[in-house]
Order: sequence, then structure tokens, then C-alpha cells
Amino acid sequence: MSERLPRIEGKDLVRALKKTGFAELRQRGSHLHLYREADRRRVTVPMHAGRILPPGMLSGILRDAGVTVEELVRLL
Repeated sequence: MSERLPRIEGKDLVRALKKTGFAELRQRGSHLHLYREADRRRVTVPMHAGRILPPGMLSGILRDAGVTVEELVRLL
């Protein structure tokens, strides 16, 4: 059985994604664009201070990044 999505903010997700090899590409307003050279993946994370990422948005970002929920929990 897969784990439930954690309730996290954008800054916590960015910190976890950086551990998997993503680096900041650019930022436009409150949206941070991350890029991983190894597999050429690009993801965008909203960085709204104090706001929890909605579950659907978080699962979409994880899918685009190629990261499972179990990996995310371990990285946090």
C-alpha cells in the first residue's frame, strides 16, 4: 500500500527535490523552476509562504519529477 501524501509547503518540497539532484533554474514571481541535468526533467513549485501545497498539485509535481511518495517522505 502506498503512503499518503505529506502536507508540506513549497519550500520543504524544494529542499527535498534538491537532494535528488534538482537545481534552481529560475524564479518568476512566486514560482520556482527546478531542473535536473541527469534526466533533463523540469518542475515548477509554487513558493507561497505559509501555504500547504494541495494534494493534486503535489502529486503532479512528484510525477513530473519522477519521485515517489515513499522517496519524498524519506527525503523530508
